[in-house]
Amino acid sequence: MEYQNKFISPGHNACAGCGQLVATQAVMRGLNKDTIIANATGCLEVTTTSYPQSAWGLPWIHSLFENAAAVASGILAALNKKGDVKTKVVVQAGDGGTYDIGFGLISGMWERGENILYICYDTEAYSNTGIQASGSTPYGASTTTSPEGLKSIGSTQRKKDMLAVALAHKLNYVAQSTAGFPDDITNKVKKALALNGPSYIQILSPCMPGWKINNNEAVMVGKLAVRTGLYPLLEYVNGQLSNSSIKNNFQALAVEEYLSQQGRFKHLKPEAVKYIQDLAEENIKRHKL
Repeated sequence: MEYQNKFISPGHNACAGCGQLVATQAVMRGLNKDTIIANATGCLEVTTTSYPQSAWGLPWIHSLFENAAAVASGILAALNKKGDVKTKVVVQAGDGGTYDIGFGLISGMWERGENILYICYDTEAYSNTGIQASGSTPYGASTTTSPEGLKSIGSTQRKKDMLAVALAHKLNYVAQSTAGFPDDITNKVKKALALNGPSYIQILSPCMPGWKINNNEAVMVGKLAVRTGLYPLLEYVNGQLSNSSIKNNFQALAVEEYLSQQGRFKHLKPEAVKYIQDLAEENIKRHKL
């Protein structure tokens, strides 16, 4: 099978086996040539656009860390002025640009009800600038700004619930996936673009240096995140949970299966693992898995 329209080409300088690039390739399979991408600063931007080359085969605009949503709004306004209703506008950003730095501009874009698909590649840290903690960093994870130590468990925060924020803005389509399920990502991108109005897809994207995993483990770890209930595959249409890719006979794995694969959690003691297990069970109950 010919490489999918070369919307994202080989030859970028991401880490071998990068979970974000696995997810990006799946996203690109859900797009067509009538697409313009606004990309925030971050790993995806840095690794795919080393001057004077680019891995992108679609119109692609680099914005600052915080303003990819505003750039996308401007692109959409220009298309509307031209009467172009065919071209789709997509935002791509990491969790730093989504959960933290660009949060206000994203909210404004959603409040305006603009027909833009926003995709967050969630690496659970500022992967490009040194693995600092972000609003997406989970409890117990060791990062360069929340390091584990004799008196530190690592991050003491609970991961910000961006899906709930998106749902509070009454988005037509809100979904969650992981790099462990590329076909699920592609299908959700297609569904989002088929609906009119704002949409948000969040994709867990395992990071080799940040998560301290081997370069052949991103897909496996992405699957374990789902199987434990920590990061379930979810889909909301018009605010209603329409589908979970986990079936009713799903038997959750213990979170230790997921945590033990990653160096960022190696320091955790049983009481911390128990707390994370409780978070997973809360997810399973809340999302009716």
